[in-house]
Formats: sequence, structure tokens, C-alpha cells
Amino acid sequence: PAKLAIQTPEKAGSGEEFVAKLNTKSGEVLDKMALKSQADSDAVLTDLKGATYKVESVERKKSRRAPAAPYTTSTLQQDANNKLGYSAKATMALAQQLYEGVDVGAEGSVGLITYMRTDSVNLSEKFQGDAADWLKKHHADSYEGPRVYKTKSKGAQEAHEAIRPTEALRSPEEIKPYLEERAWKLYDLIWRRAVASQMKDAEIETTGVNVGTSSVWGFRATGSVVAVPGFLHVYQTDSKDNLLPRLTESDKLDCSGLEPKQHFTEPPARYSEATLVKALEERGIGRPSTYAPTISTIVDRGYVEKEERRLKPTDTAFVVTDLLVAHFPSVVDYDFTAKMEDEFDEIAEGKTKWPPVIREFYVPFHENLLKKEKEIVKTDEKTEIACEKCGKLMNIKIGRFGKFLACSGYPECKSTKPLPGDKGMAEAPTTDEKCVVCQAPMQVKRGRFGFFLSCSRYPDCKTIKRILKKTGAKCPKCGEGDIVEKRTKTGRNFFACSRYPDCDYAMWQKPTGEKCPKCGSLLIYAKEGKIACSNKECDFTKDGVSKEQDEKVG
Repeated sequence: PAKLAIQTPEKAGSGEEFVAKLNTKSGEVLDKMALKSQADSDAVLTDLKGATYKVESVERKKSRRAPAAPYTTSTLQQDANNKLGYSAKATMALAQQLYEGVDVGAEGSVGLITYMRTDSVNLSEKFQGDAADWLKKHHADSYEGPRVYKTKSKGAQEAHEAIRPTEALRSPEEIKPYLEERAWKLYDLIWRRAVASQMKDAEIETTGVNVGTSSVWGFRATGSVVAVPGFLHVYQTDSKDNLLPRLTESDKLDCSGLEPKQHFTEPPARYSEATLVKALEERGIGRPSTYAPTISTIVDRGYVEKEERRLKPTDTAFVVTDLLVAHFPSVVDYDFTAKMEDEFDEIAEGKTKWPPVIREFYVPFHENLLKKEKEIVKTDEKTEIACEKCGKLMNIKIGRFGKFLACSGYPECKSTKPLPGDKGMAEAPTTDEKCVVCQAPMQVKRGRFGFFLSCSRYPDCKTIKRILKKTGAKCPKCGEGDIVEKRTKTGRNFFACSRYPDCDYAMWQKPTGEKCPKCGSLLIYAKEGKIACSNKECDFTKDGVSKEQDEKVG
């Protein structure tokens, strides 16, 4: 990528910069794998040394972006996860509070939203009329008139309205004093989505700029500008528009830097709660009321664990899934639940009798279950590793924290130890620390909540101590404690002072260990490989490795 600024006299000094990426060689568009090595990249940098840059052509196209339909259970859970970081379970609990009613002063207890378990996108005429009144008063130019939406959800029952505020005129600002912060943020999201659904499309101007050089290489930048905000006055989408300065053909450009970047092919990202809910809905698995309990169940039972807001399968999940696929393929088939839901709908509508439907499933399933109870025998994976206590070979077993080695002589010998090369044990810090009670060496052990230090004379001495995962940053509030990594009850990582509860400083992003050169606050790992200031009022940012890369290196 090249960072470019306008050099033309009448526009110079505007401070507007933009990034363009290498795109052509001698007028021919480059293939994605055109530069295959460091040598190829260095050759391009050499060719462009001292080169001049100018705008060769500018292409502008106008497009329209329509407002999204009001929320269903699925889309609310997805947006609350993406925009607010709420789990599906937390979203539904907060929505339940808003639905049941909140004391809003003189009016007493009032239900603030409609029923939150729905797959309908319909809105009542009353709400559409109230929304029109509010919009004509505040955004008259952006009011579209009543807009009607159709659900795209597979197997949608549409027994209720969409999730919307009970009164369009009850704005988030008006209701804020009566709600705790998390509930208010959810109400604000619901209100804005519902009201925006009745507004005009946003008009977006998309711009493509081809940059020529005095060398054989050419660059291209694409971006967009919001020409007419429309519904964006009320509800912001997740699209990240790359804004470009106003450019014209033949504008001369000044290149402030060329940055060679190496790209690695990455596997698909793991499911987040939002993307898992979307996948369940697309496949017709479950109903609006079952998405949150489904996710809570697989987390609570240890089939997945949350890692950076992603759902990571555990060893138990792989073992259970492999067993079910091998012995009960029809039950774990993607279409099984969706087909069963359709049959239940037909029973509810009186089109089908329930006994044949249940019989068709249960009789063969019960027969197969009795058969598998005899066939499936629990077997442990054998190894050639000898037990240090009795000499017998050890087997690989799966426990609460994943795989481990256990003596095959159990229960006579109860010796266990981590697998060789166990990632968790490899990452556990070693220590020469002495027990504060008996001065014996402290050992690293793993318990219910992860690694901890335990006296090597256990059970004679039961002294234990937490292992703090330090980040290398000092607490900016008290100046004494270290910023260490911790986890919430829901499994989300955060960073806080080691002197808690004496010092309550905490933050969500991991600090780099450095301070901001502009304001002196802690620098943090931000999105897209950037490093930013933790002070929201400071705009300092710089390029840097991601948190994951830093942890691999450090």
C-alpha cells in the first residue's frame, strides 16, 4: 500500500491523505499472487524509489442502501453481540426486563418493547403512524412513508410483531434516566432500528481512483462518501466506508510512504454467538426462543469455551461429535431438526396426526439406541509412556480441562500428568518462588479455574497462590500494581490492576506496555493490527502487530 496526499497547488496542504494498493504493471491488472517473494516486493520498492504519482482516472457511481427490517429475535441477538458485545443469553434477559415493564416515573411501570421471541418483521399501523409523527418533526426530509417488510427466515411462523418499542415517541433520551446502562443500550438499539425502518434509503457515492506513476507500476484506491444520509440519521450500519478526498484527473500526488505487506491465507473464523445464531436461523434449526438456551447449554456443559468472543470447541466436543456422527448420523444431520420443526407445525395446524410422526422417529431410534449400548465400549488411547510411580503404561483420557495422561493401573495407581507438549502447561510460567509458610518450592498446578501455584509439600502444606498473567504495563491509576489479564464470569478476557480491590482500574483491551506519546495514557492493541491510545479523547494511532502476533513472539 502507498500513503498518498494531494500535491496540486490549489489543494496542497489540506491534510487529506488516502491509501492506494498496488494494482497494475504496465497497464495490466496484477494477479493476487503476482508478488510471490520478498525479492519481488523489494524489486517493486526499488522501481518506485523517487517515482512521481498522479491521478489517472476517477470513477464515481451512486448507489442506494435501504434500511434494515426491524428486529426479530435472531437479528437482535446478532446485532447486540456485534455492536454491544452482549451474549445471546444476556440479550434475552435484558429484553425480558424491557418487555415486562420498567418504572418510568409518573406513568408507573410500563412495558417498553413488544414480545422479544419472534421471527416476524411486521409493524402495527399505530407504530408506523407514531414513527411518522416523530420523523416528520425531527427528520422530515428523510421520512419515506410506511414501509412493509417480508421475512426471509426459513420456517418463520410470524405469530407476533417485530421487536419494537411500544411507543415510537418514547425516545431513548427520554427513557435513559429510568434504565441501567446495559438495558438502555439495548432499548436504544431496538428503538433506532424500528424507527429507521420507516425512513428513506441512504445514497452512497462510491469512488474508484487509479493512480499512475513514472514507473511501470500503478495503484488503485476505492472508497465511498455518504451523499444523502437518509435512515443513517438514526441508525448506523456496520459497513466501514473508506473515505477519500475529492480528487480529479491529473491531480499530482505526494507519496509519504510505501508499505510492503505479507498476506497469509487464514482458515475461516470460528463462530461467534452472532454468526452461530445466523447459521441456526438459515438452516431452520430451532425457533427464536431456543437460540440463547442452545448456546448457553453448549457453553455450560463444556462443549465450547469462549476465546476472544469466539466459540472454540473443546476436546470433549470433538469426542462427542465423532461418536454421534458415527453411530447416530440421522439425528445429528443438519436437516433433522428443521424437518422435525416442520412436522410439529403441521401437527399444530391439524394437517397431521402426532402419533405417526413420533412413531416414525422413536421406534427406529430406540432400537438403534439399545443396539449401540452394547456395541459402544469406552476405550482410552494407549501410549508408550511409562507411569513414574508404578511403571505401567499410561493412557490418554479426557477430563474437564481436556486431554491428560492417566495410569492404566487405575484405581490402584492414580497417577496423572499433562500430555507432553501440552499447550496450556507450556504456557504456564515457571517459578523459583518459595512457599511463604514452609519455604518449600512452589509448583505449577492446574485446577478448576486454570493454573495456580501450590506448595510442593501438599497435602502436608496446603498453601496456594494465584499466577498473575502480567501484561508488562503498570496501573495508571495507582502506579503500584501491574495490569494483569483476568476473565469475567461469562468467560470474556479483561485487564485490571493486580491490587484489586484496593485499586479498581480495569479495561477491555490489552495494553502494549507503552505510553501514548501525546497524552501519556496506556497504548492498547486495537483492531486491524493498529495500536491506539486508551484515552477516548486522544486520537493517537499507529501501525503495529496484532495482540495475537505479539503473544506468539513474546
